[in-house]
Amino acid sequence: MSFPPPRAAYVHIPFCVHRCGYCNFTVITDRDDLVEPLLTAIETELSWLETPQSVDTLYFGGGTPTYLSPLQLRKLCEVLLQWHPLSQGYEWTVEANPGDLDSERIQVLSEQGVNRLSLGSQSFRREKLTMLERDHSAAEIRSAVELCRQVGIGVSLDLIFGTPGETLSEWLTDLEQAIQLEPDHISTYGLTFERGTQFWNRLQHRELIPVAEELEREMYLAAIDLLAEAGFDHYEISNFARPGYRSRHNETYWSGRGYFAVGPGAARYVDGVRQTNHRSTTTYLRRVQQGLSPVAEEERLDAISRAREALVFGLRRISGIERTSFEALTGFTLAELAGDTIHRFVDLGMLADDGECVKLTREGLLISDSLWPEFL
Repeated sequence: MSFPPPRAAYVHIPFCVHRCGYCNFTVITDRDDLVEPLLTAIETELSWLETPQSVDTLYFGGGTPTYLSPLQLRKLCEVLLQWHPLSQGYEWTVEANPGDLDSERIQVLSEQGVNRLSLGSQSFRREKLTMLERDHSAAEIRSAVELCRQVGIGVSLDLIFGTPGETLSEWLTDLEQAIQLEPDHISTYGLTFERGTQFWNRLQHRELIPVAEELEREMYLAAIDLLAEAGFDHYEISNFARPGYRSRHNETYWSGRGYFAVGPGAARYVDGVRQTNHRSTTTYLRRVQQGLSPVAEEERLDAISRAREALVFGLRRISGIERTSFEALTGFTLAELAGDTIHRFVDLGMLADDGECVKLTREGLLISDSLWPEFL
């Protein structure tokens, strides 16, 4: 089977001032000595493409890409554009920490062509930011949004709900303050306690008590309703956008299309092969410097595995999966791939099926993570 060339690229910048207690991403702190070597390694890894690959969406994630100095940011952008030139009408997103975003960095990003910033705001409430070990303030979030607005860069805000001790009223206030800033996009995530994080350890010692499951559900549903009233389209389980401002890069993942990726821990999907680089920044650097592949894991998906993944990713979209389109994409009908499972979840009220489209119900949205293993 032939695969269309990827039209999206991801770059992972692992540096952070501090690893937040809930974070399980590929992050490294207190290693400024590795910044320049990493930029060189990323350029080397990109050169292994051999020929430039044009893309429609480019995404700098982390870590904190804006941890880099303005000069380093400029260098990174120039290298990426050399190997991944952007098509007309592109989307270029950079993740940023409100606390280290200044006019100089914004100017560099704007000049290079970045047109979307994803701000890790998480909350506007001081006590909650402290609990989450975030190093910025509500004022810095507002300042970062204003800086973006001055140069015409669109803004997406990340918010976390369900932190220990948080009330529904406090969460609604966070949402209202985010809406008042008039961002193009808002992502909301329930706090999770991932094994291996500081929060997981504190949970085991009962130093942190999660909010009640029912309250977390109320918070999620309240976000859906409040953001809808404010004109945001709920288009994916955790994502809300004003008309025309969906994350096109993330829709690449949800649609099962291929994507390039470079950097420590970066995952790519090219020609039906899924690869993930070593998560350790030092291991990644050592291997690239030695001319060795930084790939730690590789899996060639067969047709049915690709179809099952497409099913799960497709169900994350609020619009669900259109039967005819799914068969054209995967070569499988929903009935032959997961007919019994779909019928069971329809009977349980977790899925809706009108004969043409299958999608999560409001109840299904609340427990979606528990449904996915049944399809894989």
